[in-house]
Amino acid sequence: MKRTRYKRILLKISGEVLTGEGDYGIDPAVMQQIAQEIKEVNALGVEIAIVIGGGNIFRGIAASSKGMDRASADYMGMLATIMNGIALQDALEKIDVQTRVQTAIEMREIAEPYIRRRAMRHLEKGRVVIFAGGTGNPYFTTDTTASLRAMEIAADVILKATKVDGVYDSDPLINKQAKKFGELSYLDVLKKQLKVMDATAISLCMDHRIPIIVFSLKRKGNIQRVVLGEKVGTKVRG
Repeated sequence: MKRTRYKRILLKISGEVLTGEGDYGIDPAVMQQIAQEIKEVNALGVEIAIVIGGGNIFRGIAASSKGMDRASADYMGMLATIMNGIALQDALEKIDVQTRVQTAIEMREIAEPYIRRRAMRHLEKGRVVIFAGGTGNPYFTTDTTASLRAMEIAADVILKATKVDGVYDSDPLINKQAKKFGELSYLDVLKKQLKVMDATAISLCMDHRIPIIVFSLKRKGNIQRVVLGEKVGTKVRG
């Protein structure tokens, strides 16, 4: 078995990744690819917790900017993350990966409520745990959820999987001359207002010294490369 750098990871998957080449919804082929990559990493003995976004279905901030009540919009966004969580669970269980979805908003008919000790027990037993429903509170992003859950389960690292292969000084999709960073400090991210995670999430990681690796999920096998310690994407640390 290959030697891994990390024993327990928190994988943050942005909702936008799930759309594939579309603008909305879930691309089944993308979901299957992500599930297969998670299975391969899980087979290496790595304990995997996942926080999944909901931007492919509904974005609370976008809706509130158009006049919707922010709290109501955020609750709708949390429901979108639960839909994505159940879809990912289905894709994983179809390829024989034991999975549990835990939600911050109680929905006992479809998922377990979030209980820290139970989550850690699942991880110890080799199950993949999907944290859905955000923190259960409006005004907090799924990035903040990822930082919070990573601290609670004592994860070694946060892997932020996006559509872009790292952190740039400007949007690489618009500016072809955008410069990619190989490594950054938490303070660099905050001072330069780089779009890695929101300031609350970065501050939580900085206080508890949890490194963040931002990488593209578009390149097949990237999750495993990161776990094995290869240089992929951008690393943020103290």
